Amino acid sequence: MIGPSATPPALETPVIDHTRPAAADQPAPEFVPVPRTCNRHDGWTAARQAGFIAALVQTGSVRAAAHAVNMAPEGAYQLRRHPRAASFRKAWEAALAAGVQRLEDIAMERALNGTEEPVYSYGKLVGTRIVHNDRLLMFLLRNRAPARFAASQTRVGLVTPSELKRLKKQWRKEWEAELRDPVSAEKVRQSIEDKLAQLRDSIIDRTSPRTALLYAQWQASNAEDARKGAHWWEEDGALYDDGTAPGDYAAVEDGSGG
Repeated sequence: MIGPSATPPALETPVIDHTRPAAADQPAPEFVPVPRTCNRHDGWTAARQAGFIAALVQTGSVRAAAHAVNMAPEGAYQLRRHPRAASFRKAWEAALAAGVQRLEDIAMERALNGTEEPVYSYGKLVGTRIVHNDRLLMFLLRNRAPARFAASQTRVGLVTPSELKRLKKQWRKEWEAELRDPVSAEKVRQSIEDKLAQLRDSIIDRTSPRTALLYAQWQASNAEDARKGAHWWEEDGALYDDGTAPGDYAAVEDGSGG
């Protein structure tokens, strides 16, 4: 327990850097605009490039910064790849780092002080409450001070290297156990036949006596065909009907009929 006069240990890095300028006062990095072959008023003019970099400082988002100057983010990336965009790329990286740092400070501020949410009762606003996000706070602390808060990783769903090593050993043991007791093809075939038999019995249970009798007769006939080696394309045999064929039957068989 920390006494009244005790000073809590400092984090590896400051929680919030109060020496950094506020968002509105954050200066945009200076750079040499990318030269354009055709100076279109609706293209990436020097003023629009400067506005994009300034917006990138404020938002930390390429998409939001591009939309702030009425341009598409794909065009910004294309401009970044220009052979003479070295200064622009350097300003881009600096602005993005400043924007991300500012967003991190905002997240830390919300994690420490919470966010205000409205409270409604019967459809009417009756007040507000402060809601704290403990998961956000632990995430930030784990990244700001990993040595002190590394033990919390497993509690927020992350897998540490030692835990991953343990799981790999467990998975290997399970895999080796499966190899020692393989499932034979005969077991698989028998399992499939058992399931088909259960399905067949359930179908028969839902049929009428007449349909069940016809099905039993079909099974007997099918077993007889299998015993004799009969095939449907064999026209000779006592079980085939000797009815009169249509007049053009022969022509159909040799392919000359319609």
